[in-house]
Amino acid sequence: LAKSEVFYCKNVPLPQRNMISSTLGVTKDLGSGKYLGIPSLIGRSRRSVFGYIRDRVWKKIQIWNGKNLSRAGKEVLIKSFLQPILSYCMSAFLLPESIGD
Repeated sequence: LAKSEVFYCKNVPLPQRNMISSTLGVTKDLGSGKYLGIPSLIGRSRRSVFGYIRDRVWKKIQIWNGKNLSRAGKEVLIKSFLQPILSYCMSAFLLPESIGD
């Protein structure tokens, strides 16, 4: 529960927020946490958040190209690093069409 966060809409009164947070045993501040490199709270600017992921993936690929890895080695790296991040992003969020550009 140390990494768990709760997001409240602005209509929830502060006493209820405190009661719910203490009952669940989670922190109240949302937005500071990350899961698989993605902020917990995306907001309106999805392009910048997911653009960061695209850039991060591209940098990893460039680093791997500098190393003399076999095709099997690259496949293992892709499956262990890239696939979980991309699968999570695509299952949890509606990605902007511009992310592929």
